[in-house]
Amino acid sequence: MNKYKEITTKELVDKIKDESVTIIDVRSSDAYNGWCLSGEKRSGHIKGSKSLPAKWTRYMDWIEIVQSKNIIPSDTIVIYANELNDIEEVAKAFSRADYHNLLVYKHFMDEWNADNSFPLEILPRYKYLVPPQWVSQLINGEDIENYSNDNFVICHAHYRNRKAYLSGHIPGAIDMDTLALESPETWNRRSPKELKQALEAHGITSDTTVVLYGKFMHPDNADDFPGSAAGHIGAIRNAMIMMYAGVKDVRIINGGYQSWIDEGYPIETLDIPKKKVKDFGADIPALPEIIVDIAQAKEMIAVSDADLVCVRSWPEYIGKVSGYNYIKKKGRIPGAIFGNCGTDAYHMENYRNVDHTIREAQEVEAIWKAANIVPEKHLAFYCGTGWRGSEAWYNAWLMNWPRVSVFDGGWFEWSNDPENPFETGLPTSKK
Repeated sequence: MNKYKEITTKELVDKIKDESVTIIDVRSSDAYNGWCLSGEKRSGHIKGSKSLPAKWTRYMDWIEIVQSKNIIPSDTIVIYANELNDIEEVAKAFSRADYHNLLVYKHFMDEWNADNSFPLEILPRYKYLVPPQWVSQLINGEDIENYSNDNFVICHAHYRNRKAYLSGHIPGAIDMDTLALESPETWNRRSPKELKQALEAHGITSDTTVVLYGKFMHPDNADDFPGSAAGHIGAIRNAMIMMYAGVKDVRIINGGYQSWIDEGYPIETLDIPKKKVKDFGADIPALPEIIVDIAQAKEMIAVSDADLVCVRSWPEYIGKVSGYNYIKKKGRIPGAIFGNCGTDAYHMENYRNVDHTIREAQEVEAIWKAANIVPEKHLAFYCGTGWRGSEAWYNAWLMNWPRVSVFDGGWFEWSNDPENPFETGLPTSKK
């Protein structure tokens, strides 16, 4: 650590105002979001800092991650964390990549975090995006942060893929097929009666704390059901429908199954039986506003204070491909803003980090605002059949954007009606 220049808290306060200075938080993304995992007295990260966990230095494409965050060699880079080893690990990685204007700040815990006068930022709804450490403590019956319930269910989500569950899952987790909550005829959420029956069959009431996660298994578009390998998107889809139905406390494991095994926690292969409950305990839907159907989607296109956001890949958006082996028509809904999921229908690279954790909010927000996707409008995110739209919606919900929904029918429902207009090619105008 001696070869890297250290700075004081006073010097850091001065440097925050300098646009040529980039402050980097190398703790976990969960700590960055707001979780107190190492004895922090306050939640969050230094205002304006970027998230670059020390864990990521072990990825071969680490420098590409750095460059994607617009961290350039001419910047003065300030690195901070709770652990000095993490600071040094990241500083060494920067040095090897010819970044030489490096400063280290070693007093985040004992000075910055401990002093209420120094500003911290959090992801507004971070407590619903839980770290694997929190889940492990929950399973073991420990007293944990941001939890006061005595009734929880952990769900390993999948689509037609119980093998993904039986090949290894978090101890005590039951499996939940996305087909329990969405219909294969329309890929929309099921009826209130069907949702009630499905949730009760999985042991879930409106007062149950539900922790969801999925397993990413490298989808292959040539498969009959590629979504069977995109389990964590399915977990967020299930979470959105549960919230719509009325489950009051729904949590997502940040990074899903990958985060659990990265921490070295045990897995099991038992087929855990579901414990049916007698009554869900609330009228469904409790939050109807988080889903819009096709009539409302058409109304949103026509007004200036609302937008449909197309969370599909660029080839899908311009009509080069439909994105799915069961959707024939290619194109987009006229007037929809491009929300760019990533490469195809089963990946969400632009909303996730390299380890499948949720991308830091300020980066997502900057990308959206550049596309005029703003919190002042009512936004309805959509994709082909609801999965990617649900994940983008979840990002906005975590950021506490006030009017965000999922257009449940998406391109599948829209394109199935020959009366509905559609566009292909490059967009030529904006609303």
